Amino acid sequence: MRVTASTAIVGIVGTPIMQVKSPTVMNAWFEAQARDAALVPIDLAPEAMAAFVPVLRGWRNLRGMIVTVPYKQVLAPLCDRLTPRAQRLGTVNVIRREADGTLFGEILDGAGFIAAAAAHGFTPRGRRAAVIGAGGVASAIADALCEGGIAQLAVQDVDAAKQARLAATLRQAFPDVAVQEGITDIATLDLLVNGTPVGMNGDPSLPLPDAQLADLSAACLVADVVTAPLETPFLQRAKARGCRVQTGIEMTETQMLQLAGWMGVGEPSG
Repeated sequence: MRVTASTAIVGIVGTPIMQVKSPTVMNAWFEAQARDAALVPIDLAPEAMAAFVPVLRGWRNLRGMIVTVPYKQVLAPLCDRLTPRAQRLGTVNVIRREADGTLFGEILDGAGFIAAAAAHGFTPRGRRAAVIGAGGVASAIADALCEGGIAQLAVQDVDAAKQARLAATLRQAFPDVAVQEGITDIATLDLLVNGTPVGMNGDPSLPLPDAQLADLSAACLVADVVTAPLETPFLQRAKARGCRVQTGIEMTETQMLQLAGWMGVGEPSG
């Protein structure tokens, strides 16, 4: 692709950044659509974040920034405006830079996840689901499942305080959903999601004990947000149980048009 002085720049910020697939997917789409735009990966050290935000405000040819681990909850309170769901969850995965330098944050992980799950025939309404994790992506998925009418949702995180905060937020926003802390009856689930980095980049760990995963029903859709490797040890266990699996790259691909639209380099969004 050809980058010129008039090219609209968007970025993706996180650390580490080598595993993300967004630059490959979005830049290929820009090229196919003949759009004068480019997505640049930014591996930012945590101590540089305070100086980074003012740069975003003054970066005139910057249209926006995709946000990945570990900055989704860090950047949310630093935005000038947030959508209602981003404000509710205290997390963002995309920021639009307005012409006056205002930073407007949104969280689209949940919408991308629901779209990917629909391709596997899963719809949330009336179903039972569990989400592992209470960070940015996990909370967005949990929120989207509640918006979609899930009947019962279990949330679990190694950080008990984060787990409790997410459960309380969901109960307040969605009083008709039975939200529980901790994943117990795994055999009855219609959907199980790993919303944590466990299993990334050769990590052999599992987000739940192997003995617990042995109780998975073959009717359960099992999803992971990790994009590298394509098939994590968690998904391998699920396939061995006969489950359908959804990879992290599927969520990334379904989200690309939503993210591009929000930043103003794709179809209009928001």
